[in-house]
Amino acid sequence: MSSDTTNSAGFIPTHGGYRNLITYQKAEIIYDGTFYFTNRFFHQYDRTVGQMVQAARSGKQNIAEASMASATSKETEIKLTNVARASIEELLIDYEDFLRTRKFPIWGKEDRLVARLREINRSTPKPTYETFVKAIEHESPEICANTMITLIKITTYLLNQQIKSLEVAFIKEGGLRERMTRARIEERKKKK
Repeated sequence: MSSDTTNSAGFIPTHGGYRNLITYQKAEIIYDGTFYFTNRFFHQYDRTVGQMVQAARSGKQNIAEASMASATSKETEIKLTNVARASIEELLIDYEDFLRTRKFPIWGKEDRLVARLREINRSTPKPTYETFVKAIEHESPEICANTMITLIKITTYLLNQQIKSLEVAFIKEGGLRERMTRARIEERKKKK
């Protein structure tokens, strides 16, 4: 079974498929954008490069790991999704620090360019790095960093919604032990 395959037989629920999660897709854009950004605007040996790239990687990887862990532990799925959110939030602060220390403004929600990025995000069925490449790789460091901040805020919002959804699913469906018990009870009923 590949890492993106699901198994719906028995009490182990469908899991994996993280590449289809919007949060994973956004986190991948953030990772690629951060890799580009840090290579362009920081010295190769600056510790910030490693920290920012690692935070972006952690966001993406924890979404994937959470999706795979969901088969046997909803608690782990929720925790890892929250770790992804925390890593991406850490990255947000790094971009804000970059702008602040260089005396560039941090765009507000009402800024026309933020509104445009959000509109592109909403209107594109499956946005990729290429969807935002002109803004991410713009010659202006202000535009590059604020684009990344906007993408991070969109992703953080989506991760918040995903965590709420996981909470509701856990309340409705329970965890592995409960599913195992239900499956065993059903099997006993069939034998009677």
